[in-house]
Amino acid sequence: MASHATQGVRPERVLVTGAAGFIGSTLCEHLLAEGRRVVGLDNFDPFYGRALKEENLAALCEHPDFALVEGDIRSPEDLATAFESGPFDAVVHLAALAGVRPSLERPAAYADVNVAGTAALCAAALEHGVPRMLFASSSSVYGERTEGPFRESDPVERPISPYAATKRAGELLLHSLHHGSGLEVTCARIFTAYGPRQRPDLAIRKFAERMLADRPVPVYGDGSARRDFTFVDDLVEGLVLGLDRVEGYRILNFGGGTPVTVLDIVRALEDALGREADIDWQPQPVGDVSQTWSDPALARSVLGYTPRVSLREGVGRFVEWLNQREKDSA
Repeated sequence: MASHATQGVRPERVLVTGAAGFIGSTLCEHLLAEGRRVVGLDNFDPFYGRALKEENLAALCEHPDFALVEGDIRSPEDLATAFESGPFDAVVHLAALAGVRPSLERPAAYADVNVAGTAALCAAALEHGVPRMLFASSSSVYGERTEGPFRESDPVERPISPYAATKRAGELLLHSLHHGSGLEVTCARIFTAYGPRQRPDLAIRKFAERMLADRPVPVYGDGSARRDFTFVDDLVEGLVLGLDRVEGYRILNFGGGTPVTVLDIVRALEDALGREADIDWQPQPVGDVSQTWSDPALARSVLGYTPRVSLREGVGRFVEWLNQREKDSA
């Protein structure tokens, strides 16, 4: 059974699932820079190219305190291999099938990975005596709502995509395990992360790469949909605070707290790239919410979480990374 004696004790040995991804690789580097030992678990799901994930891992795999296990959170054998690399003081669970729109086409697959996979990971963590877990949830659990900002105390019974439903199911599953075993849990509701290494399907990277290639930028609806963008360095700092200061079971928002429209993003990219976007107007897709808007007050109060990077600065830093990447691959 997990212990409540972890409060205020920094976890030094951490297992990170989804370590090859955008957020996962950035988080692993942050933990290693703080002198911790990290084992990453990733199955290199083909949602986007393996080469991009290997690029994310390149520096990590050179670090003496990092080890990578290629495996699936649904596989007992792969989980056994990962946990044999321990013991671990904590697990950060980022691995998931991502994306709102694809989940509408593959609801069973999303439930299998995001719910059954999370259950299998939790069972292995408890079996190996891991006392705490940080779980990557999503702002999508809030569903469609016109009022904001969104607070952790808001009702979340009406998700509008299977992806959102699986993330809420993960929160509930972890609550039950906390109650039954004492596992200490922080559920991080993440609001639209962006920055270097961003997934190629996500708006800022997709828009930037299309603009650089002189291709049209798809904008859905009338461009007034609002998103609360969170720069990845701010997010990772918050996640580490949430990991280090786990107390019982807690749900926390991790967002910038300042939503902007999709057209605001396009304009910021135009300024950073020095070129004009050719907008391809598309109908509003099913499953997309009209806005996300975090209230980060609780995370600020209990963790000291303070996002610092403005959208303009963050987009500029992303574009610098993208341009450098293009030069390095030329």
